[in-house]
Amino acid sequence: MSVTEATAGTRAKAGAETSRFTARQLRYRLLAIAGPVGVVLAWFALAHSGRFSPLIVVPPQDVGRAVLELIGTGELWTHLGQSFHRLLSGFAAGALLALVWGTLMAVSRTVEQAFSPLFNAVRQVPSIAFIPLLILVFGIGETFKVLIVAKAAFFPIALATYDGIRQVSKGHLEVARLYRCSPWQRLRHVIVPAASSSLLTGLRLGLSRAWGVLVAAELFAADFGVGQMMEAGRQMFRLDIVFVGVLITGIIGFTFDRGLQRLEQRLTRWRGTAVTA
Repeated sequence: MSVTEATAGTRAKAGAETSRFTARQLRYRLLAIAGPVGVVLAWFALAHSGRFSPLIVVPPQDVGRAVLELIGTGELWTHLGQSFHRLLSGFAAGALLALVWGTLMAVSRTVEQAFSPLFNAVRQVPSIAFIPLLILVFGIGETFKVLIVAKAAFFPIALATYDGIRQVSKGHLEVARLYRCSPWQRLRHVIVPAASSSLLTGLRLGLSRAWGVLVAAELFAADFGVGQMMEAGRQMFRLDIVFVGVLITGIIGFTFDRGLQRLEQRLTRWRGTAVTA
């Protein structure tokens, strides 16, 4: 077989693999669209079946009109702005503290032995269970909401940080010692890059939990926010507004999760390329 024929065969094989990959991607995307479309069609059919009152099963078109109404009055942006501000404040505080604490537990046997039992006991308590206590101590102001978001983000991020650092290869650490790297250099150039995938997974889980807990906290006590918008809709028997809040909560949570998942995949791909090179 000549070189030209071999090259042509290689190109044909690569083209076939690319075609199969594209077809697989298209199939996955169609399936991803088919799920939500099927749910909406089933919802539409159920709402117009006559078996349920429109006050209980709100038709999709009524929810769409409620979205336009909330956008037109500017109320939706006000609620979203308040929720995002609380989420950013609480998540930043909880994530920063979790990264520090998870690192301390991973690198210090003393800290791990002294605080690991308490850490594992408290993280088993649902964040929602802390809401009444925080309201009693801090009232229904912004402090309580920021703290409950920080608590929800803290434990998954701290645990992922601890696990990621403890799983760093001893060979990497030994090489860093041979080069006489300082503790800060080992942390920055060896430990953090090696544990980055686990850290991103923790941030992803922490952000998802923080968002869900925030919406729940706003249902209890808030002047504005996505949760408070849903609670106001319930009190006014506007289930279309409640459905808007549910859909927005799910869409935003999905966006957060998928965004960090994509970032994690890109980072993992980059690390794999670097190792191969």
